[in-house]
Amino acid sequence: MVHPLMESAFYPLAFFVAALLYSTVGHGGASAYLAVMALSGFAYEMMRPCALWMNVVVSLVAAGMFLRAGHFRWGLFWPFAVSALPMAGIGGSLKLSMPAFHFLVAAALLVAGLRFFLPVAQREPRRLDWPMGLVTGAMLGLLSGLVGVGGGIFLTPLLLFVGWANPKEAAAVSAPFILVNSLAGLAGMTLAGHSIPLPMDFPIWLGAALLGGLLGSAWGSRIARPAWLCPALGLVLLVAAAKFALTALP
Repeated sequence: MVHPLMESAFYPLAFFVAALLYSTVGHGGASAYLAVMALSGFAYEMMRPCALWMNVVVSLVAAGMFLRAGHFRWGLFWPFAVSALPMAGIGGSLKLSMPAFHFLVAAALLVAGLRFFLPVAQREPRRLDWPMGLVTGAMLGLLSGLVGVGGGIFLTPLLLFVGWANPKEAAAVSAPFILVNSLAGLAGMTLAGHSIPLPMDFPIWLGAALLGGLLGSAWGSRIARPAWLCPALGLVLLVAAAKFALTALP
């Protein structure tokens, strides 16, 4: 049953803020959308398509903004994307049980939340070993399709901590990676017959996310993100992860 707050201004505002903050680092915000829906008691069958569609519009504008700012590196993007694309479609075609879905989302939100508390060392990027990129991309694509995220919450920290990219380059590569994975996940769900009607207010949510993505990516592609945002975002995601983990228990 859809939460009554769907009819209020809460969801457009929440999704706008999530898109605004996440797009500053090239992300579509799916983990935050899932967190909002989880804390509001949404049916899990509805959460994946809602999060993926908002991911598509936000990551599309973020990819354009970071590309125009000159941070995109094709050689860093294609090894991950080539292998992730078909695997995200496969992941989207699979229908999980509610406990399994909640467990995977809890793990994704935990990773996303913890990364906001971890410092990133500033150093010269190292060259990507493309076979490793292909293998990593396939794993991230499958997980992205299963959970209903674009994979940026996994790819960005990997790029930074392994040293394959600096923060702006990681954002510029993560945005199109999220875009293609989200589209592949939606395609897999549709082809497998797992699509369900979206909420009546969803176009409003989508517009709110688009506006937030435009503002956030325009800011983030040229100006550094304030450090105080990281712990706040991380705390929200960790609370949502705990909720998902508890509902996954028998």
